Amino acid sequence: MGDIVDNPLLRERKFVFSSRHDAGRQLGAFLKTLPAIRDPLVLAIPAGGVPVGREVARALGAPLSLAIVRKIRIPGTTESGFGAVTWDGQVLINEDLRDALGLSETDVERAIAETRENVNERLARFTGSTAIPVPAGKTVILTDDGLASGFTMLAAIQSIRRKKPARILAAVPTASAASAGLVSGHVDQLVCLNIRSSRTFAVADAYAEWYDLDDREVLEELAGVP
Repeated sequence: MGDIVDNPLLRERKFVFSSRHDAGRQLGAFLKTLPAIRDPLVLAIPAGGVPVGREVARALGAPLSLAIVRKIRIPGTTESGFGAVTWDGQVLINEDLRDALGLSETDVERAIAETRENVNERLARFTGSTAIPVPAGKTVILTDDGLASGFTMLAAIQSIRRKKPARILAAVPTASAASAGLVSGHVDQLVCLNIRSSRTFAVADAYAEWYDLDDREVLEELAGVP
C-alpha cells in the first residue's frame, strides 16, 4: 500500500481552490517539496485533469500527455458509472455494483462497446496521430481534478502498471477519504492536498469556480504544451 501525503491545513475544508489551474499550481508546488521525483511523466485524465496536469508538469519540468479513461455509464444515467475503459482498451468493472444493479450480460457488453467507441473518438480528437508516451522506467504521475469514487483513476493505474513504470504516483487536488484509501493501495504514493471524510462528497466542493470542460477547452489547454 502506498503512502498518502496530504496538506493538513486543507483537511476537511471546502472551496480551497479558485480554479483547476490554481489547484494544479498548488499541487505542483507541493510535489516539489517532496523527495525529488526522478524522470517524471505527467499523464492527465481528461477533461478536468488536463489543466491540473498542465500546471503540475510545468512545475516539475516534466512532459505532459493524456490518460484517456471514460466511465462505463449505468444504463439510463448520464453521470454514474459501473466501470471504466482506458485508452489502450483495458476494461475495469465494479463487479459489486454491477451485481447490485442486476445488469445483464447484454447490458454490460453494450455499455462497454459504447464507452470504447467514445474513448477512441477522444483519442483521435485529443491526440491525433501522436502516440501516448511509453511510461516504462519513468515515474508516472496521474492527475485528475479530484477523486470521488476513485474508479476512473484505478482503471488508469491498471493500464499504466502493465507498461512497467519505475513508480506510479496519483496526484489530485481533492479526494474523499474513502477514495484516497482505495487508490493508495494501488500506487506507490497518493498525493492529495484536500481530503474530506464527510458522508457526502463532491469534487466540485473544493473549487470556487467549477464547470465541466468541453473538448474545445481541452484542446486549448493542450495547444500550449511542448
